[in-house]
Amino acid sequence: MSKPKTERRIKDNEAQAVARSLRVSPQKLNLVAQLIRGKKVDKALADLTFSRKRIAQDVKKTLQSAIANAENNHNLDVDQLIVAEAYVGKNLVLKRFHARARGRMGRIEKPFSQLTVVVREVQEQA
Repeated sequence: MSKPKTERRIKDNEAQAVARSLRVSPQKLNLVAQLIRGKKVDKALADLTFSRKRIAQDVKKTLQSAIANAENNHNLDVDQLIVAEAYVGKNLVLKRFHARARGRMGRIEKPFSQLTVVVREVQEQA
């Protein structure tokens, strides 16, 4: 006897990919995530390729992973995919210090983020 299979958290016409422990603040990562929300995947990949933000390459990898999941695991048509959701969450924060004058210290926080990208297959209206 095994446990019953858990229900999928996303719909049947969707696939997702999650990137954890990205070394960037959630605020900066959200700027790049806003860039691709609601776009067709080929346009989103082009935008990320030519973005000047450092984290854009990691976002592009995550989007490519979501596309591969849609194609291989859920048998979705790659040409019909759009970026349905791209949301950012907080992860751990490394606390470091920087020596200041008179024996004091300045606190330095090095935040990490996580990114979830959900792609959805939509039928084009003819």
